[in-house]
Amino acid sequence: MRFDPWNPDFVADPYPAYDELRREAPVHYFEPSNQWLISRHADVNALLRDRRLGRDYTHVATHEEFGRQPEPEFQEPFWRVSRNGMLEVEPPDHTRLRRLVSKAFTPRMVESLRPRVRAIAEGLIDAYVEKGGGDLIAEVAEPLPVTVIAEMLGVPEQDRHLLRPWSADMCGMYELNPDLDTQHKAVRAAEEFESYLKDLARERVANPGDDLVSALAAIPELTPDELAGTCVLLLNAGHEATVNVTGNGWRALLKNPGELARLRSDRSLLPTAIEELLRHDTPLQLFERWVLEDIEVDGVRIPRGSEVACLFGSANRDPEVFEDPDRLDLGRPDNPHISFGAGIHFCLGAPLARIELTESFNALLDRVGTIELRSEPVYKPGFVIRGLHSLDLDVTGSG
Repeated sequence: MRFDPWNPDFVADPYPAYDELRREAPVHYFEPSNQWLISRHADVNALLRDRRLGRDYTHVATHEEFGRQPEPEFQEPFWRVSRNGMLEVEPPDHTRLRRLVSKAFTPRMVESLRPRVRAIAEGLIDAYVEKGGGDLIAEVAEPLPVTVIAEMLGVPEQDRHLLRPWSADMCGMYELNPDLDTQHKAVRAAEEFESYLKDLARERVANPGDDLVSALAAIPELTPDELAGTCVLLLNAGHEATVNVTGNGWRALLKNPGELARLRSDRSLLPTAIEELLRHDTPLQLFERWVLEDIEVDGVRIPRGSEVACLFGSANRDPEVFEDPDRLDLGRPDNPHISFGAGIHFCLGAPLARIELTESFNALLDRVGTIELRSEPVYKPGFVIRGLHSLDLDVTGSG
């Protein structure tokens, strides 16, 4: 099999290898990461909803019972933060945390953010166009969602420069077999991030504001560790999809000028275009689940204690579900992509990500006359969270 998540050529274009996996070994044991690769849409979708699997197993078994080594002691601060957020826990803790946090993510609440998201996007893009372009990732894609989630949390403006580096370092731990340097960076970032958020929460208890940290700090059932873990998750998950779909999406549009022209001439396509860009070059390529009871997938038995790797990027190109799946079709009428997951761990921030993407793409289309690549972009080395180092563009204003 050509599945090689540490190879830059594979990371740049994993889709031929996915085709091979779906055809020849849709349930494939991958020894280098000790995981079962699941590549077909139907199987990935089913496993995400199957309660015989979980994001964690320590609520049902010890490491030894699962045939696993405990994490090294130095990693404890990282896992303490991660496992106090809802993504890494299972019911009943997951149910309780999601219920508490979802009060801030009601459809009405999220939609009320649209004018502010639009204003931030337009301000960033006005500055970007005025200087004739540059790195779209650094100048638009990253600051937009970080600013939005920082404002929601109530992080003071002078501290916001800390958030993206902390997030990037923490997310490195989610890659397959991260090296020791990456692990230590993730631990250090988790310690600093957790300490900052706990200090901020204490300050908001004394002086509450109209922000999410104040609201969470006022909930007696939420421990300080859970508050910090929840806020870290909201920041990390709250911008990765937007950043990488913006970069991957504009690269896809520039490689498909006919589709870009189609979108320019018919802006009503924007909602389906955003869904198609989420599908076509998926920002989160792999999502891991632990097997809590023996399961069978496509006739292959996967025993308790195993780890499955649900390949979102492969599932989103499955020809059994998507007609002509490798083609970018901004008007694709039937698009059941799973870029935001499924089941109880479906991304809570998906509606906000869609608003951010819609407003930023719309603002750029409004303000740009011509747009061209300065150089061919290169993907970052990470495979699980897959995006571009930079996207350097020359642009001219539309007026």
